[in-house]
Amino acid sequence: MPDADAALDDLLADWPGTEPAEDAGGPPAPAGDVLSDCEAVVGHAFADRGLLNHALVHASAALTRHDSNERLEFLGDAIFGAVVCEALYERFPRKSEGELTRIKSAVVSRRTCAEMTRSLGLDRYVVVGRGVASRTGRMPASILAAVYEAVVAALYLDGGYDAAAAFVRRTTAEHVEAQSRPEDSDNHKSVLQQRAQQELDAAPEYAVVGERGPDHLKAFRVSVTVAGRTFSAAWGGNKKQAEQRAAANALAALDGEDPPFAEE
Repeated sequence: MPDADAALDDLLADWPGTEPAEDAGGPPAPAGDVLSDCEAVVGHAFADRGLLNHALVHASAALTRHDSNERLEFLGDAIFGAVVCEALYERFPRKSEGELTRIKSAVVSRRTCAEMTRSLGLDRYVVVGRGVASRTGRMPASILAAVYEAVVAALYLDGGYDAAAAFVRRTTAEHVEAQSRPEDSDNHKSVLQQRAQQELDAAPEYAVVGERGPDHLKAFRVSVTVAGRTFSAAWGGNKKQAEQRAAANALAALDGEDPPFAEE
């Protein structure tokens, strides 16, 4: 199928170290040395390198969606969540279910997954089609997050649960510890400030939209608006706490996730 081969060559032209797959129906195949470098980053020598290859291919560079990493992402998401829950259960025997849920939500978020992909350097190996990366050359966080979860699934299928768990525990350890410290876990306002400026060229605006309780035990309901978009409000025992929770709701919405703090 010369036409399909030519199209695949065109898709891979911007990704050094790749070559067209021999089977036009399969995912693009990186050169062996590229996969070796990626294995070193992941910390696992794959018996089936095709799994690692598959985990790195975004739908924009695949001839069919079945050839992309979407199915691996689906499996990896479940394994990732299970490993993090297990790690938190063991690491924090005295924390409540609510605290464990809060830490888990932060660690498994798309934002954190994308950060881990970048910090590991896995973004260098992702295969995408032309026009996917932004004009600044920065790959979308959603793609990077999907790659992390797909790699988890590839590790699971190739080396079993222990291989996947070892990778997840190693790469999330710093984030788990940060979220467990009170001084670092409530940094949602500063994170939102940074993202709002970088991605939306705007500053968050907070507003008290409700109060309840006596003066000595008053609770506040705060909403945050960024670039004209108002996100789910949140209650707090004081204005500072309510603002932090409102910022957390906004960050979740920006990542396409449900708000962690209810409005009521």
